[in-house]
Amino acid sequence: MSRLTVTAKGQVTLRKDILRHLGVRPGEKVDVEKLPDGGIAVRAARRSGKISDFFDMFKQENGPHLTIEEIGEAAARGWAGER
Repeated sequence: MSRLTVTAKGQVTLRKDILRHLGVRPGEKVDVEKLPDGGIAVRAARRSGKISDFFDMFKQENGPHLTIEEIGEAAARGWAGER
């Protein structure tokens, strides 16, 4: 069991061993659930979404549009940004 101190602002800091146990890194989020007995449950927040949402972040408005074959060829020759 871990004991945490509440600051004057009502905040607590989770120690590194707790964050490591949750699999949480700096900048990531945790979910806190209030339990009926007055306790809380803390879990690592896991993103939900579609795989297409992930790939959409690579889209560039006026960037190159390459086929999978072109991407493979570029990778094989060490692509320097030219088609």
